[in-house]
Amino acid sequence: MVDTETLRQVLPHYVAMFLLVFLVLTLVRALVGEIGFWAELVVIVAVVFAYRPVVQRLDVAPEAWERQ
Repeated sequence: MVDTETLRQVLPHYVAMFLLVFLVLTLVRALVGEIGFWAELVVIVAVVFAYRPVVQRLDVAPEAWERQ
């Protein structure tokens, strides 16, 4: 069964992460130009893996992430 409270807590963060990926890719493309599929994939992975530790460091992580 899906825990709706946990989903309510983490959903805004996943939306923010999704938007942040597009923002970072847009900035990279504006500054560097087209970088290719594999380089973009590296940027996406870097943003996704960096998001959670940064949010936890800023002390705005959802409770569900604090329990894990």
